[in-house]
Amino acid sequence: MMKILLALGGNALIQRGQSLAQETQLNNIKHAAEVIASLTKTNQVILCHGNGPQVGLISLMSHAYKEVPSYTLDVLVAESQGMIGYLLQNALYNAGVKNAVTLLTQVIVDKEDPAFKTPTKPIGPVYDKETAFQLAKEKGWDVAPDGKFYRRVVPSPAPKEIVEWKAAHTLVEAGNVVILCGGGGVPVTRNGKRLEGSEAVIDKDRASALAALYLKVDHLLILTDVDGVYENWGTDKERVIKTISPATLTSMEFAKGSMWPKVQAACDFVEKTQKTAVIGNLFQGEALLKGTSGTLITKEAKKPSYY
Repeated sequence: MMKILLALGGNALIQRGQSLAQETQLNNIKHAAEVIASLTKTNQVILCHGNGPQVGLISLMSHAYKEVPSYTLDVLVAESQGMIGYLLQNALYNAGVKNAVTLLTQVIVDKEDPAFKTPTKPIGPVYDKETAFQLAKEKGWDVAPDGKFYRRVVPSPAPKEIVEWKAAHTLVEAGNVVILCGGGGVPVTRNGKRLEGSEAVIDKDRASALAALYLKVDHLLILTDVDGVYENWGTDKERVIKTISPATLTSMEFAKGSMWPKVQAACDFVEKTQKTAVIGNLFQGEALLKGTSGTLITKEAKKPSYY
């Protein structure tokens, strides 16, 4: 039985441009759970997930109540871990997976990380350009393009340590489907012997790659709302890469706040472990493992191949 880590994008659970309504998430997560449940029949599965749309929505809700200061992003990330973890656990249970468990996870970042000065992580709903810049002016946000839309962006420092990784390891070894590092993990920094919350949202792909190293998985699947990594994305020459080496893939250019972190995470995992990673569509899980969908990153790829 192969041990695999599935990194579910927040945009895979709410497709880009979809309503952030609870009903939308429930419907998407139900279908995601069916895919995950099928994978658990022949694999030991570990789950990490994003929270970009969800944590942005929770932040908007927090800002809407003016009687108290808005909650900080570390607390909002923790809220999103509980919310998405519950939705996943419930849907997995209904799909036949009775041993899923969510682990509230803190992830240590460096308080001097330059990412704090250059926000790149998209969160919340999408807006047209005019609305995005108006909100940025009103709320003091940073905004940036996300596909054909615009979104709020926040700092996304690199994950350094997973505080609860030993607890996760114990749960995995006991045979559970463990959900950890939700939303990239609650961002915390060291202050002497203390841990303190940090105003950021960690990229879930980079946190997932770190979790994959800690838990010694055989295969990393980074799942999103596109069917693979596109060369020349957004041009008339775009095409989906089928197989590629980490060195070749990291020499290409990708969107900083969306595909580039996925590429970085997958390539970092492959380089450090000599194992394999795939980037592809959540709802093509079996095909991703069979090599008939998605982009396979492997050291064995001499030159890129395409679909």
